[in-house]
Amino acid sequence: MSVLPAVVLGFVGVVVGTLVNRLAGRFPWPERPPAAELLGAGPVAVRTPVLEVVAAGLLALLGLRFGWSADVPAWAWFAAVGLLLSVIDLREQLLPNRVLLPGGAVAALLLVGAAAADDAWPALLRAVLASALCFGVLLVLALIAPSGLGMGDVKLAALMGLVLGWLGWPVVVLGFLLGFLLQAVVGLVLLALRRAGRRTDLPFGPALLVGALAAVLLSGD
Repeated sequence: MSVLPAVVLGFVGVVVGTLVNRLAGRFPWPERPPAAELLGAGPVAVRTPVLEVVAAGLLALLGLRFGWSADVPAWAWFAAVGLLLSVIDLREQLLPNRVLLPGGAVAALLLVGAAAADDAWPALLRAVLASALCFGVLLVLALIAPSGLGMGDVKLAALMGLVLGWLGWPVVVLGFLLGFLLQAVVGLVLLALRRAGRRTDLPFGPALLVGALAAVLLSGD
């Protein structure tokens, strides 16, 4: 196992964490903001260097997991998008389409490139099928219990199904299972600490994303 990809991605993670912190700190964004306005000096979402350290550690772990494989750009992108979505959801209880839709489109393009490089078209087909299935399942759950799931969570499920499906159906199941389990544990802890009530709406996106990334890392050798 080479540690060079982990070191390189760790440094990339510092930059990713900085950008995520600035973008999340300026949310909600104007319709067509200039890049300098979003990425320049200004408010941040989390005190520095918390997000920078988290992003660096996460991308370093992905570097250890995937090395210089053709799909590592897709995983680095998913981690960056997931971190931004998690911070916004924790602050605003919202998973914005302006992150979800381009995030999913770019992830799909990166996986198409990985499939072309490694002739992994069956994995890409499985990823597309998993994306559609996860979207459909969470859409049904959202219609049954709209107070527990929003359409942002449903769209996030499609993105998660896409990337997790690339690795296999067991990883898809494990990712969502860990996400739902983590959300339940967090809810019980907050309830026990009297920081939330039975009817308190808790953001679900961060738990789903943590479960997905945990499943990805646990699926490695």
